[in-house]
Amino acid sequence: MTAARAPAETGRPAATENGARSREVTRVLHRVAATVRAHRMAEPGSLVLAAVSGGPDSLCLVHALVRLRRLLGIEVSCFHFDHALRAGSERDLAFVRDEAARLDVAFASDRAPSRPPSGSSVEAWARDARYRALRAAAERLGATVIATGHTLDDQAETVLMACLRGGGVDAVSGIAPVADGVVRPLLDVRREETEAFCGALGLRPLRDPMNEDAAFLRVALRRRVLPEIERATGRGVAESLARTGRLVAEDARFLDALAAEAAPAVRVPVPAADGVALRADALSALPPPVASRVVRGALADAGSPGDAAHVAAVLDLAAGRPGRRATLAAGLLARRDREYVRLFHRSGDREA
Repeated sequence: MTAARAPAETGRPAATENGARSREVTRVLHRVAATVRAHRMAEPGSLVLAAVSGGPDSLCLVHALVRLRRLLGIEVSCFHFDHALRAGSERDLAFVRDEAARLDVAFASDRAPSRPPSGSSVEAWARDARYRALRAAAERLGATVIATGHTLDDQAETVLMACLRGGGVDAVSGIAPVADGVVRPLLDVRREETEAFCGALGLRPLRDPMNEDAAFLRVALRRRVLPEIERATGRGVAESLARTGRLVAEDARFLDALAAEAAPAVRVPVPAADGVALRADALSALPPPVASRVVRGALADAGSPGDAAHVAAVLDLAAGRPGRRATLAAGLLARRDREYVRLFHRSGDREA
């Protein structure tokens, strides 16, 4: 499909279709344009694939990007993923497809090929399936950027969830504006503003029943915990939580830089077949937040997820006596030799 012609630009966000500058619409367009530019989310000439569920946030996202495409020098396409978790979900697909046709943007869709495994997190399963399908669709369409409809409220909920779960700075940093080819243009927009945006344009977003189910932690925080905190304190907290995420993200980037600087003194060059070797004394001498990051990078290079337990196991080996070993994820072993901690796969264990 070819993109619809956009109104002439004057260096400001485009007007609404009927020429009126609705305050609700203009506010969102200004914030989205500022966020895209501040974080360099899409270079001129980019094809942006908007992930659209049909809810108010994602509907606001695709409409805002279409109205800003000439100002930002981008093209826009639309993707819908059917998680197939409830009866009638195919009607959501039809709704989003019709919306894409009305906006005259390219449309792609996919459907989950399986159900969540028994006992697994439905939210985590849905997210993984959705992002796999998004990346595949982006490759098919030639999109260089994927945009999702995460809002400031989503950011606040994510930061609070990380605090409740005892996460470190990476978790409390919340949702990154740009990460792994995915951008979040609505991250400075409140959820109530996306709903007002849709209302001003006469849009009728879909409502997902899962977003009302307080059995999910995020929904419980959204529907119960955050409103109660606001009632108890007499103030809004979403902006404060989102600001905390931004400040902690700056700290996390600083720690990443320190770890990158320290890693060459810790990592020992060895043939790839021998895994990864770390100087135990040099690793143990680092401040714990920096050492953890060096280990996490080493685990990633060895093909293993760097979760907290495995990072701690490697650090413990570095601080302890030679001869000990630990079993990590993805078939990876860690062994303390005389001077080194070596990470290797079982097939590379010459002593086995």
